Amino acid sequence: MIDASAARPENADDRVQQLEREGDIAADYLEELLDIADLDGDLDMDVDGDRAAVSIVGADLSQLVGQDGEVLDALQELTRLAVYRETGERSRLMLDISGFRAAKRAELVKVAEVTIARVRETGAPVALTPMPPFERKVVHDAVAAAGLSSSSEGVEPRRFVVVQPD
Repeated sequence: MIDASAARPENADDRVQQLEREGDIAADYLEELLDIADLDGDLDMDVDGDRAAVSIVGADLSQLVGQDGEVLDALQELTRLAVYRETGERSRLMLDISGFRAAKRAELVKVAEVTIARVRETGAPVALTPMPPFERKVVHDAVAAAGLSSSSEGVEPRRFVVVQPD
């Protein structure tokens, strides 16, 4: 196991290199998984802000996404564990398959925009339906960008976002 203090990057270049390494480890793990499942997919690795991002695209990978992204979420957690096993550091890696998360992000930004308009119009807080952490983060970011505040309330798996007026 790697000493966690020794693995921490000291500057931005080191951090980018660490995230690229996480992406490489994740890609290797996912390539093995695709081989075992006899699925064709192309992997794309990137650094998105402060996290590694890996995307898999291919003909029909819907079984790796599952209903409402449940299988995708599980694969993301398994991939994060594979990265942890190699680095000794918790990873915030984001996995996307067939553009599912990208499409979901766009949909959630629209939901946030409608909710923001409603909160501004009524001056009252609005609670959204329960959603997983990735989805709540997208909404929180959109709300913050609009200059309003939001909070997460409830207990998993029924945790939800509440958008507050100014």
